[in-house]
Amino acid sequence: MVKIAIMGMGVVGGGVADIILKNADTLRNKINSVDKDGIEVKYIMDRRTFEGHPLADRVTGDIDKILSDEEVSIVVEAMGGLHPAFEFTKRALESGKNVVTSNKAVVSAYGPELLAIAAEKNVSYMFEASVGGGIPIIRPLTNCLTANKIKSVYGILNGTTNYILTEMKRNGTAFSDALSDAQKKGYAEADPTADISGADTCRKICILANLTYGIYIVPEDVYYEGITEITTEHLALADKLGYKIKLAGCAYAIDGDKLAVYTAPVALHEDHSIASVDGVYNAVSVTGDYVGDLLFCGQGAGALPTASAVVGDIVDVIKYKPSRNVWKNVGESRLVDYNEIESGYFVCIGGKIDANDITREFGKVKVVLGEDSKAFVAPSATLIQHKAKLERLVNKGAEILADLRILEA
Repeated sequence: MVKIAIMGMGVVGGGVADIILKNADTLRNKINSVDKDGIEVKYIMDRRTFEGHPLADRVTGDIDKILSDEEVSIVVEAMGGLHPAFEFTKRALESGKNVVTSNKAVVSAYGPELLAIAAEKNVSYMFEASVGGGIPIIRPLTNCLTANKIKSVYGILNGTTNYILTEMKRNGTAFSDALSDAQKKGYAEADPTADISGADTCRKICILANLTYGIYIVPEDVYYEGITEITTEHLALADKLGYKIKLAGCAYAIDGDKLAVYTAPVALHEDHSIASVDGVYNAVSVTGDYVGDLLFCGQGAGALPTASAVVGDIVDVIKYKPSRNVWKNVGESRLVDYNEIESGYFVCIGGKIDANDITREFGKVKVVLGEDSKAFVAPSATLIQHKAKLERLVNKGAEILADLRILEA
């Protein structure tokens, strides 16, 4: 019998316990070649008592009880936040226990240190559920695609913001109302700041970039912005031009060893592979030099999709005891400044400005009109030219209402 401990019996931890209880026979068959008796939750660490729960007698508030028990070989960290999740994870690894987590904050902030401890102690530190919830993306990047040089990895990595933007576009719902609706349905936290500011997506794209390129990129070194400035008019004008606006995390190689890594709202042509991914769904696009373009799509949040990925990691540890490469701490030196990344642009402007002025500055572009605004796409403008031309429009009376990169397919 493989015995595990779950630290944190919240949304994800509770989902893990539920899967292990309800799918006991399925899991036993999955790991039959290693341990015919399956998986047992020996401890749950939480402040609450969970009276009436089938595992109520396993609850403890003592981390030392878990770490000193030699029967426990795997610890699931589902506490959330940085502290004390990081300290407990570190102690668990140092005590020779494998750790499985969904905590992107800890992975992105302390990944190199924890991976180094895991390597030293010959145990696994697994975090498939930290990016994309139930979507399998980390395992394909680190195993299935190892024959490839990855040119780019990007996508919709936050279900909350994708749901909000979808509601705003489909129903004309104001941002604040769409956010409130997401909270009522459990798609957004009571404090949604990390989601709507882009911080959550930033952590996730950093983890994917770290895995893809073998270096450590600190989230604080990466440019990010969220969706709080996007309006229903921006979405409607983009739609008239054949584009959709999504919050995307992006990482791709530029000029050999340089990397562009950022999180921002972007304009996607309606034919783009992830443009049609709506609601709480996430999508990750990966391009390899031999495999070409791949798309991973599914529910990126919620108790059971995320818990499913956690349990997948547990089974992997039992069967294969996989390891991850320790990320080299050289990420910042390889990052291209966000303001130097060349791109096409979707621009929405207001004020008394003639459409002819736009075409004179940007050449052959498509312009559409709203009630009080104009929008256009400049599909080949480099950043420096783009900024200079926009400044000339501002001098003629334009007000820049939205200025988004076009994310190419």
